[in-house]
Amino acid sequence: MSELERMLRDGVPPAPADLPAIDAAAAEAGLLDVAYATLDSPVGRLLVAVTPRGLVRISYLDAGEDEDEALADLAARVSPRVLSAPRAVDRARRELDQYFERRRTAFELPIDWRLTEGFGRRVLRATARIPYGDVSSYKQIAARAGSPRGQRAAGNALGHNPIPIVVPCHRVLHSGGALGGYTGGVERKRILLGVEGAL
Repeated sequence: MSELERMLRDGVPPAPADLPAIDAAAAEAGLLDVAYATLDSPVGRLLVAVTPRGLVRISYLDAGEDEDEALADLAARVSPRVLSAPRAVDRARRELDQYFERRRTAFELPIDWRLTEGFGRRVLRATARIPYGDVSSYKQIAARAGSPRGQRAAGNALGHNPIPIVVPCHRVLHSGGALGGYTGGVERKRILLGVEGAL
């Protein structure tokens, strides 16, 4: 067993100067299943996590869930091999920065859908197809996901979206045009729609 494997198994935190080398060594040894980083954005502090399949999670860290909770959930539901690896998250960081600067209207990141399943996944995939600057209703999204009467279930699925912003649940409104709820709070939803010129 390598020193890196022992550190990961025993939960020994590396010295800050060793982190870039450990990130690279973990990835090279196939020991890094989930890489994450935290970043600041116009909608608050975000935890962004990726796997070899793609972007798996974005969490609003100042909206009720803290970093430890988000990491524990990833460890339980994806893999216990979770490591802070900012370089592995560079592409997601770059695309998010471009989005907030209004230089990107479509994300090109691969998505790892494993935190979703069944009807919820179909709802989120339908939501991912709503164009930038456009909106849809809960009823329309439920119909596109195969259940025209499932707007309440669609709302629940959107409320548990593990990849907000990139999977744009903020673009789903009530049929009458009211904003409705949002995982990160209605003010964040308003900000995101404002970035896109959709209000």
